[in-house]
Amino acid sequence: MNAYNKFAKIYDTLIYEDIDYLSWSKFILDKYNSFNNEKDDYLDIGCGTGNLAINIVPFFNNNWCVDLSEDMLIMAENKFRGKKLKAKFVRQDMRALNLNRKFDLITCSMDCTNYLTEDGDLVKFFTCIRNHLKDQGLFVFDINSQYKLENILANNTFTYNEEDIVYIWENTLEGNLLEMYLTFFIKDGDLYDRFDEVHLERIYREDEIAKALEDSGLSIASKLDNYTDSSVKTTTERITYFVRKNFSRGE
Repeated sequence: MNAYNKFAKIYDTLIYEDIDYLSWSKFILDKYNSFNNEKDDYLDIGCGTGNLAINIVPFFNNNWCVDLSEDMLIMAENKFRGKKLKAKFVRQDMRALNLNRKFDLITCSMDCTNYLTEDGDLVKFFTCIRNHLKDQGLFVFDINSQYKLENILANNTFTYNEEDIVYIWENTLEGNLLEMYLTFFIKDGDLYDRFDEVHLERIYREDEIAKALEDSGLSIASKLDNYTDSSVKTTTERITYFVRKNFSRGE
């Protein structure tokens, strides 16, 4: 799962061109406020360099950020320090999350869930979420949709060409797994430093997500097209889920 190594150093440069984290954060907070007014404990899983959490952390008293990449966590911590924001940064596998506390709000954005590629991973992750979610808490996560992985990314090649960064992104779909081969050229003086990374995402159908949530004692409060109020369509590329604990098991 740990695919972000050298990529961490250029992650923000690339991602800010496509993702409006401030808008995402505001949308999450607006939805959260409609469910719950408690703002004690917040957890961001797969926090990366902290781009989402940095906008939500100021509204909560106790904040935790988890990622599997040490490089990402270091960058996130430095970013928070520059903004004089406090959070605990923890390196853990999201499938075996163990923080010994519960949270009012848990987020997991940027299709981190698609990186769970083994059978059973989804239930392991969602079970960890239930164990860390307060009874009235809210869990927000997103996935790259089946439509996006099969019809937009699959078996396509993308390129990015700027003065300081060039990359080639080649995708191959085999069954329900999309392999992404990325070759980067980063300018270093008069030369370019090359490095390669391989990322793997799994296609999850909506019914698979719903079943895994149910099996983990969670239920869908709503699912939307990206971080908007629009309903999910057949051409939705990013599906955002808002999830609560399911108490139908008699707990």
